[in-house]
Amino acid sequence: MMTTETCRRWRQLSIITLFFIFFGSYAHAETTANPPAGQQSPRQLAIVPPIIDCAELASVDLSAIGGAGSKVTSAKEVIKGARFCEVEGVLKPAITFKVLLPTDSWQQRFLQVGCGGLCGHIQLQLDGAAGCFPLDSNGFVVAATDMGHALGDINFGNDPQKRRDFAYRAVHLTAVATKQLIQTFYGRKAAYAYFSGCSDGGREGLMEAQRYPADFNGIVAGAAANNFQVQKAVYHSWQAQSNTDVNGKAVITAAQLPLIHNAVLAQCDAQDGQVDGLIADPQSCHFNPAVLSCARLAPGSANGHNCLSDTQLATLHRLYDGPRDPKSLERLTVGGPLPGSELAWAGIFVPKKTGDLNYSESVALSTLKYLNYEKNPPASFSLKEVKQTAQMLADLSKLHPLYDATNPNLQPFYAAGGKLILWHGWGDPSVSPLNTLAYHQALGETLGLVTRNKFERLYMLPGLYHCSTGEGPSMVDFLTPMLNWVEQGIAPDSVLTYMVASEQKNKMITKKPQGDMKLETIADNAASRPVFPYPDYAVYSGKGDVSQAANYQRKKLATVPENYHWLGESFYKPYAALN
Repeated sequence: MMTTETCRRWRQLSIITLFFIFFGSYAHAETTANPPAGQQSPRQLAIVPPIIDCAELASVDLSAIGGAGSKVTSAKEVIKGARFCEVEGVLKPAITFKVLLPTDSWQQRFLQVGCGGLCGHIQLQLDGAAGCFPLDSNGFVVAATDMGHALGDINFGNDPQKRRDFAYRAVHLTAVATKQLIQTFYGRKAAYAYFSGCSDGGREGLMEAQRYPADFNGIVAGAAANNFQVQKAVYHSWQAQSNTDVNGKAVITAAQLPLIHNAVLAQCDAQDGQVDGLIADPQSCHFNPAVLSCARLAPGSANGHNCLSDTQLATLHRLYDGPRDPKSLERLTVGGPLPGSELAWAGIFVPKKTGDLNYSESVALSTLKYLNYEKNPPASFSLKEVKQTAQMLADLSKLHPLYDATNPNLQPFYAAGGKLILWHGWGDPSVSPLNTLAYHQALGETLGLVTRNKFERLYMLPGLYHCSTGEGPSMVDFLTPMLNWVEQGIAPDSVLTYMVASEQKNKMITKKPQGDMKLETIADNAASRPVFPYPDYAVYSGKGDVSQAANYQRKKLATVPENYHWLGESFYKPYAALN
């Protein structure tokens, strides 16, 4: 039976998840019909009209895909900026999905959109496709799924089938069902199939490449939570515990974050060749928090205002350094938040104000209680009982082959002609960017650098938080380069990023040109900067307007680690999937 505390925790998680789903990417405005300047337009494919009425899709039998009882529950024509056939359905036991099929503008492409957080409802939200012309002009069939459970459903983690549906099955079956609907509605298959997602959506994309290499021609995976077990259970529990004192109060709050961030900039901003408020090479930044010690300042300095107490400094060190096994002192995660990400900590493991809900605490507790272990702990389980040790990592490894998408053996995906773009913000505090770097390295070690370069690219964006927003240019389109790579064989190199205009911040769009999807646009005269495939980055040439991408040149990062040593390195080795 659910206790009052359990119900409260799940309600909290539901609220937090909704916040990150709907407001994690809030730099939106109305879209335009023109590709951004400097971006190569994708090939224009012929528009294919439907061969049947939308309502006829209600009779499509999905039982061969999802099992007995799987069916279309609704098929109706809607006008949402354009005309669509909107199909909703269920794949047993409880996977719901939605498909939007353009009636007047389909250009033979299928795009499945990932779901963030722990999902739980159908989410048509796409980061990393700002100004993508085929998307803005309603040229894709778009699909999404709730991944087999309802938001806040406590039985999700207690049901082995729903665990599997969340881990991998729902996304795959939605792809298969959508392809059948496309064939039925248009009388032909999609010429190309793509997947794009961020956060857990990035994990979902990588899971597809690893388990179902023929589902998609191209996958764009941003800030992927692919190291799911460790990221949720170890990283977030550590961050939450580290910033909580014996009385249950936060040691560091959002009020101290500008102080910390400015100290980081003072030490490291110029290292990347430009003083611009961004840390473009955070792995070269060895920030010394001791400069913030109240003991170094004049008497009368106020803790937390212009200096940090010894307790706060110790906490800051723990947040950066991450958990270590108490016996061996080996790291238990790939890495933690990097220097330059401090302002983004607010609302994650640093409360915006005293008493605010801690995201790290809620997500760690929820997954530890209901997902991370083969047998769930008792309802009374709390984070106070969590001890980050080598044994904890060993226990989590049992379900690593179920939830994690860290298998670097993408040979089948490569052989099928698949293309992969990974991207991550250096300023991401929710999913450490070192996880993505470790996976990129693992691909090279497993397949060889030559093979990796034939089908994969990694882009690291300075000043970008988790999936969107931040101090740096956060508007970017990785979908168009993917289309060009898959359809024309044009491998991506430099990609333009743009600053969010001040009038766009905290503003959701009012027009929805792609059905229910919220689209990003690039403001006129927005400051721009290129990003290059890792390990290169953009450095100001010293001439011309710093807000124009043309005045930046390519340079290799000063620090490019050969590996990331931690106790879970085997998680990034080839493994057999757990079904």
